[in-house]
Amino acid sequence: MNFISPTDGKLDFEETFASIIRFVKEAPTANYRLMIGSDSQQTKTAIFVTTIVIYREGKGARFYYNKEQVKPQPTLRQKIYHETLKSLQVAGKVAEKMTDEALLDLNIEVHLDIGRNGETRDLIKEVVGMVVGSGYEAKIKPSAYGASNVADRYTK
Repeated sequence: MNFISPTDGKLDFEETFASIIRFVKEAPTANYRLMIGSDSQQTKTAIFVTTIVIYREGKGARFYYNKEQVKPQPTLRQKIYHETLKSLQVAGKVAEKMTDEALLDLNIEVHLDIGRNGETRDLIKEVVGMVVGSGYEAKIKPSAYGASNVADRYTK
């Protein structure tokens, strides 16, 4: 899986994780938040974007995104599930690398493109349950800016 970084360009997953490590090592005593989120847009095809955001609280962030074109999902539920599964897939890879690098103090937040307003409100319980059941913290709109802002920007 490849990612694009506005800072570093096109990276494979290993290079992406190495970039995250370098960013953290620049200020090792700072507080960080690690966010993973996905969003999509559908027309004749579906564009799914998954982002990794490493945020140094009060001092900026770096982000990386993967863009994938697939067959459109027939229902909103399937689209949201696909977004969530993409985020969980990346979160699993990141968590594995974090264990290898002894970065266990960073919690992974999975940002979901759902909220209490609109059509997705009926999916909150089940999708948040998928994320929490996988061992990650779930964020929904308006707190899910990794999905609703960063990933959304690259779906167009």
